[in-house]
Amino acid sequence: MKEMVNMTVHVGDIVRAHYNSGVYIGEVQEDRGERFLVMVLAVMKHPMQGDLHHPGVIDDSVFFHERKALAHYEKMNVDKAVVYPYDDEIPDYHTSLKTALATMKEKLIKKDNNFSQEALKKLQDIEEKYYHKSYYK
Repeated sequence: MKEMVNMTVHVGDIVRAHYNSGVYIGEVQEDRGERFLVMVLAVMKHPMQGDLHHPGVIDDSVFFHERKALAHYEKMNVDKAVVYPYDDEIPDYHTSLKTALATMKEKLIKKDNNFSQEALKKLQDIEEKYYHKSYYK
């Protein structure tokens, strides 16, 4: 059965879009049939760390992925089924990234299991490698 295509969103609209376990606010740049090309304006939820196909699993058979959030103005090709109109104020990208990262860290700290500890390490590595540039401070 084919998924229903989003008919309420059009080129130029501001949207909330799910992409690789992250959630972003962006502007629709192009309609590509079953997908929209969306330019990132803010981060609502930081992508999860680990293997998307084996969430919560940490062993030798699973590669533990490190995922950073998409960059400001980066474009993503998103399935229309996970793109929704967004009517609230668009937060500053860098502030939204800090907030999303802090929220994800808090959730992982509360879980306090092997998976969340490894995910927290990956987030801290990402923060040091990518987010501690002058624009993030």
